[in-house]
Amino acid sequence: MPELPGLRLPDYVAERVRDLEEGRAEPAAPRDASTVVLLRDTAGGGIEVYMLRRVTSMPFAPGAYVFPGGSVDARDGDRTLGWAGPSPAEWGAAFGAGDTLARELVCAAVRETFEESGVLLAGPTADTIVGDLGGDDWEADRRALLDRSLSLAALLGRRGLVLRGDLLRPWAHWITPVIEERRYDTRFFVAALPEGQRARDVSTESDRVTWVRPQAAVEAARRGEMALLPPTMVTLTELTAYDSVAAVLAAERAVRPWLPETRVTGDGAYLVLPPELDGHLPGGRAVSAVDGNVTGGRP
Repeated sequence: MPELPGLRLPDYVAERVRDLEEGRAEPAAPRDASTVVLLRDTAGGGIEVYMLRRVTSMPFAPGAYVFPGGSVDARDGDRTLGWAGPSPAEWGAAFGAGDTLARELVCAAVRETFEESGVLLAGPTADTIVGDLGGDDWEADRRALLDRSLSLAALLGRRGLVLRGDLLRPWAHWITPVIEERRYDTRFFVAALPEGQRARDVSTESDRVTWVRPQAAVEAARRGEMALLPPTMVTLTELTAYDSVAAVLAAERAVRPWLPETRVTGDGAYLVLPPELDGHLPGGRAVSAVDGNVTGGRP
């Protein structure tokens, strides 16, 4: 049998696949979500990416290294929010989404980045950005966003800020495989760490944060030292081609949705990426979000 361009999954996944194929189970509806690949240049050349390791108690991908991000909140579409940069229609064209969803995705990207890293892509005007956010008042606002007692629109409005969507760029679009019980329809953005701000270890959903070179992360995954979901691994592999943040932000990206498939063969179940992405997953180990276990590499 020819090799499948995929990742070996735990044996019990085959039963889930059969349940779905034979109608004994229904696939979960994916939730719209945003994730932001936060980047910075290094003194010696090259780029680093900000990553968080999810705590082992998380129901989705525990122990995996991820980028800041999360689900769209109902209030992310608030039209009273100050807005600078590409219009929702332009974002919708980039991501294949309607204007309302596009607005929600961009707002979710900014909100989740602030909640999980303390970095805020907003400024007093369309061409300025807030500086140091390390004060107690900013931490109180971040926590209020987390417990949903404050919306992003209310936070920006009270502080006289506008969302700086022009600091983001569209990068990718991934949909969680149908075998997963928790599924997300996630748009990936890239952004530079704003000058004067610093990413902080503040997320309650992670037990470790790190700035890492994309190549180093890919090699660590190959050695089994970093657990990565396939979309994360593919993104990091793509980023190894760039030597500066400016080059990443200037990249022309034709974003299309990727939906990995699960195939069952005589020797097990495999998560299979589209042929266009063959070679983007290094050998070694990757996380299956089914239960967060680190599962084997290419057959």
